[in-house]
Amino acid sequence: MRIWVDADACPVPAKEILFRAARRTGLPLTLVANQTLRVPAAPNIRAVQVPGGFDEADRWIAGQVVAGDLVVTSDIPLAAEVVEKGAAVLTPRGERYGPDNVREALDLRNFMEGLRGSGVETGGPSAYGVVERQRFAGQLDRLLAQHR
Repeated sequence: MRIWVDADACPVPAKEILFRAARRTGLPLTLVANQTLRVPAAPNIRAVQVPGGFDEADRWIAGQVVAGDLVVTSDIPLAAEVVEKGAAVLTPRGERYGPDNVREALDLRNFMEGLRGSGVETGGPSAYGVVERQRFAGQLDRLLAQHR
């Protein structure tokens, strides 16, 4: 199992949880972004900078992922693509996506995007706080335990 992170929009607390998990488990952790990232010096942790542009990090991750990997992302289209390849998906807020629920999430995302495109104010996600951080850490621990 490799852990891939869509790091452009991943909150710092979630990255710190991932760094600790990678150190603890020894699993390869790769953060992908279109900007320079600082990662701890560890043989199993690395950062990949992709060219700037819309969805470049998503495309890169989708091209690398294999069945059994874990992808951390808030991007529902990326989640749907990697689930089709047999990867697990966890959002930084602790939501898990798999074959049973990713299509529904993608349909909802597309519906909301259509509303926004027609001028309807839909709001955004709540602030990333303690509850989200704890939910993410708990779900990550469960996924890693299942892997062992």
